[in-house]
Amino acid sequence: MPTTLHPTILHFDSIDSTNLEALRQARAGAAEGVCIIAREQTAGRGRLDRKWHSPRDAGLYLSIILRPRFPLTCWPLLTLMSAVAVVDALFKTAGISADIKWPNDIHVNEKKLCGILSETLETQAGPAVIVGIGVNLTCESVPPELASTATSLEHATEKRVSKDHLINELLRAIAERYEMLEADGGREHTIREWCANSSYALDRSVRVSLEGESFAGITRGVENDGALRIETADGTIRIVRAGEVTAVRASESNP
Repeated sequence: MPTTLHPTILHFDSIDSTNLEALRQARAGAAEGVCIIAREQTAGRGRLDRKWHSPRDAGLYLSIILRPRFPLTCWPLLTLMSAVAVVDALFKTAGISADIKWPNDIHVNEKKLCGILSETLETQAGPAVIVGIGVNLTCESVPPELASTATSLEHATEKRVSKDHLINELLRAIAERYEMLEADGGREHTIREWCANSSYALDRSVRVSLEGESFAGITRGVENDGALRIETADGTIRIVRAGEVTAVRASESNP
């Protein structure tokens, strides 16, 4: 039977990182659904250990503990599921149609609005995954040096959006999408929904940067575990499970 998720929120005024606190809570035996929310992070981080600018009350900093009952090989789909949930919540809260950049960024007008960081760990209660979500709410959340690549909900909507409203819609969307993912046919449905909400899913010219290698190609959907399929110039399909994917103009796609 699919899991019905009932989030339990723990609020913090200031914390090093909501993901780190969720990791600590999970190791201590915290149940699925424990959700860490902070007004500010002093050591917020994103994918590839990048720093996430986290000033007080300028963003939504949230991490939730999940203990999925499906095979570990499918756990990467949790990032895709969470991205679709964020898109759901942004539309319901602010009327924004956001785009998902593979694998874990939410963009508006080609600028990053939200990042998702999923981390897996072993605990005495069994394996768990922490899904961390950071949303830029106000203009203060985007430092000047990132203004060309990042945006905020305030900038995109030209108004202040209620953080509490966004939290409620986001947790509702995560619960619904999580239950759907665990249901029969849920993995295929999640992938279809992700592809429907991402301009990176199909026919997008991209460049992939891996450790010690870079190559260009056209996106051709995703694998059953959420890995990105990319067709290179010679017709080869390469499967990308890690690395940095950036959109390029077709004229720039040659190595």
